[in-house]
This record gives sequence, C-alpha cells and structure tokens, in this order.
Amino acid sequence: MRIRLARCGAALVLFAAVACGGGAEAETSSLRLGYFPNITHAPAIVAVEEGLFTAALGSEATLQPVTFNAGPGAIEALFSDAVDAVYLGPNPAINAFAQSEGAALRIIAGSSAGGAFLVVRPDLETAESLRGTTIATPQLGNTQDVAARAWLAEQGLVTNLSGGGDVSLVPQENAQTLETFQQGEVDGAWVPEPWATRLVLEAGGKVLVDERDLWPDGRYVTTHLVVRAAFLEENPQLVERLLEGHLQALDLVNDAPVKAQDITNDGIEAITGKRLGPEVISKAWESLVFTEDPIASSLAEGARRAEAVDLLDPVDLDGIYALEPLNRLLESMGRPTVEGLS
Repeated sequence: MRIRLARCGAALVLFAAVACGGGAEAETSSLRLGYFPNITHAPAIVAVEEGLFTAALGSEATLQPVTFNAGPGAIEALFSDAVDAVYLGPNPAINAFAQSEGAALRIIAGSSAGGAFLVVRPDLETAESLRGTTIATPQLGNTQDVAARAWLAEQGLVTNLSGGGDVSLVPQENAQTLETFQQGEVDGAWVPEPWATRLVLEAGGKVLVDERDLWPDGRYVTTHLVVRAAFLEENPQLVERLLEGHLQALDLVNDAPVKAQDITNDGIEAITGKRLGPEVISKAWESLVFTEDPIASSLAEGARRAEAVDLLDPVDLDGIYALEPLNRLLESMGRPTVEGLS
C-alpha cells in the first residue's frame, strides 16, 4: 500500500494547470499564501500578523492568507491552483512532488526544525514496554507517523498500515489525541509541538523519545516554505519578495522570541478561537529552531524512512529545491547561503 496526500482528481487539475498556464499567471495581482495555526508555523503567523509579507510585496501584489488544519488540505489547494505558496511539512511535500512527477512544487526555504516527541504514560519506560500499546500519530503517512514507524521498526517492533502489529498506530487529530490520552484510550502519541508539551503539562505524560536524538546534530526539518512550480517560473519577483518577508519574520522570531510568542499566540487565537497557555507556548518554543536552512539531508532521509515502512514508492527528489532566489537574498545581506540535495 502507498499513501498519497491528494486524490488523483486534484492531481489532474494540477497537470491541466501546468499544461495550460500562460500569460494570466504573469499578471498576478495577488499572492495566496497557506499556513497552519501551529507554533511550528510561527514565521508565517508572525509575518502575516505584523504585515511583513504585505510590506515586502508592496504594490506588486496583495497578500491573501489561507489557513489549513493539515497537510492534505494544503496539498489539494496547491494542486488545484487555489494557493500559490504554502508552509508545509517534509513528508507532504515529498508525496506531492512524487505524485506529480516533480511538476507540483518547489521548496524555496526552510522555516522550522525540531519540535516532535513521543510522549507516553509515565509507566512506559522502554521501547519494549510499548509492545501491545496504542500510540496516536497525527495522520497516516504524515511526518510524525513516518518517524514513529521507522523508530519502532528499529526497536524490533512491528507495525502495519491498518493499526495492527506489536504496536497499534492510530491516526488522530492532535486535539483529539489530547482527550484520548487523558481518558486512557491511547497510551502515547508521536506529535509535534505544542501538542507534546500539552500532553506532558495537561495530561501527565512523559517524553520517551525526543526526535532530535534520532538525527545528526539533532537537526531535522519540520516546516518548509513551498511554492507552486508554475508560480515560481512565472512570478520570480513575487517569490523573491515573499522570501524577503519570510526572512524578516525569521529575524523577529529569533531576535525577540517573547514578542514572537505573543504574536504567534494572537494569530492562533484569531484563527482557532483558542489561545495557548503561556507556559505551553514558552516550553514548546524551546524545542524548535527557526531557520531558512531547509536541512535537505533530513528530507532525503525522511523519504528513505517512508520507503522503508511501505509508505512511499522510491522517489527521485532531484529538482524539489529551488533555493537560488533565497541564496541571492542571503548573499546580498552578507549571510551564509543554504544547500539543497547534492
């Protein structure tokens, strides 16, 4: 079985758009940007809330923010030409690139890294103690689901795509997982921030695996900035302006983290109607790194892990990165450039 994040119909819409795209794209007067109300998308939230994208785009285009709850919705919007750019996790980006045979998207910058954990009941102390338990992940085939399956396999524990095996992995929305963990219906969860922190602070869980420990130097990508390939080709100036706003947001996030946390929380509350507790967002923030570096090596390794657990056919990722606009900006600012796949 192979997991795909968008239906074939959406893919066909994409291919039709690529085939038929012409001068209309070059006359774009708006830039439709997707992102999630999560702290892993803090640079996007900060840039929208502070008007950084709007200022960078100037009179060339009007920003049209669009929010999503999960990767599949964002991918379908990208495939159907409903958004031009989106902040997205690595595995959805890989799957969309593979399904479209490289036509759908390009990764133009990194955004966040780290911030994923396996949180379990306090009495579970080893990998072996997970045998016979039920562990939640945000979605079958998503970034954390792949990480969980790969790690369990390394520990000699079998999982399958229908929720069977030595450890039952069940897909749940993160908000639901907080409830099911509190009620004892699941024994743990492999989740991104702030949900890992909430499972610890609000539900009495403990961290069994910090995913940073599974990667060289603790570095692995969590969120990228991605654009439609056709949009990049037809609107390079708008993409560069988008990147200017993105870099300004990263500077704010890193230089003024307390202010950035407040802005991010304001943005999350405006979208969801709910605000994170100050202790939750502060603690969750500590495990995240906000960087323009896409950490390409972790994307390639993530694809290999997805293949190993039967969630992805072998895929050639050549061409998934388009980092030239970002590197031109970084060079003009006297900053180190970043690398894609060699």
